[in-house]
Amino acid sequence: MLENESNPTISKSTGLPRKRFYRARAHSNPLSDSHFPVPISPGHVDYSFHYPQLVSSDQADSNKKIEFADVGCGFGGLLISLSTLFPETLMIGMELRDKVTEYVKERISALRATNPGQYQNISVVRTNSMKYIPNYFGKGQLSKMFFLFPDPHFKEKNHRRRVISPHLLDEYAYVLEIGGIIYTITDVEELGEWMKACLASHPMFEALTEEELGADPVIKLLSTATEEGQKVARNGGQTFQAVYRRIAPSQ
Repeated sequence: MLENESNPTISKSTGLPRKRFYRARAHSNPLSDSHFPVPISPGHVDYSFHYPQLVSSDQADSNKKIEFADVGCGFGGLLISLSTLFPETLMIGMELRDKVTEYVKERISALRATNPGQYQNISVVRTNSMKYIPNYFGKGQLSKMFFLFPDPHFKEKNHRRRVISPHLLDEYAYVLEIGGIIYTITDVEELGEWMKACLASHPMFEALTEEELGADPVIKLLSTATEEGQKVARNGGQTFQAVYRRIAPSQ
């Protein structure tokens, strides 16, 4: 839909939603209670709602499952970039802020309308990933998880709110397949060290080698695909990455 008097939220030139109508606080408290629907188990996720052109409503037992999760997806830049890079892979963004989630929904709808056959493999859900990851994904379901520029929660008393922690890595290890990869990036050095230390000390993860990082087409998107990454680049800021692989438990 193009911009008109009744719908000023849509840009006339691009047909995409105008971000200024969907601005929200930069971060939300992940420990607070929120009111939104949550599936009682991964089997209750409605794939036909998220990917109507790829999964019909009568394919309840479809083998096609979500493989990528962008946790704290923001305005959806990474999802958009990954969609055409992995066109056969279902992926979902998880975002706590309601206005931002709505923007991503509108953005995906507009992209689908203006690019027939494309962007059918991405979707977004408003949820609290720190509480409900097991409600969306089964054991070993995911092959990639992304944590791009998460809230640093600087105060020590708020470190429990960080989306990368030893406890949460247990859950991420559960939903990642063996060989699945966690991608993290931040422009806050202390947080970068924290995330790297958490991953390095966890028995279910090992760091990718420099050679593997260089061969992974996703790596360059970590700092270029999102609004946060682009802002850091414009300001000449430094970023800190930690990319780790899910490994089998030692015997």
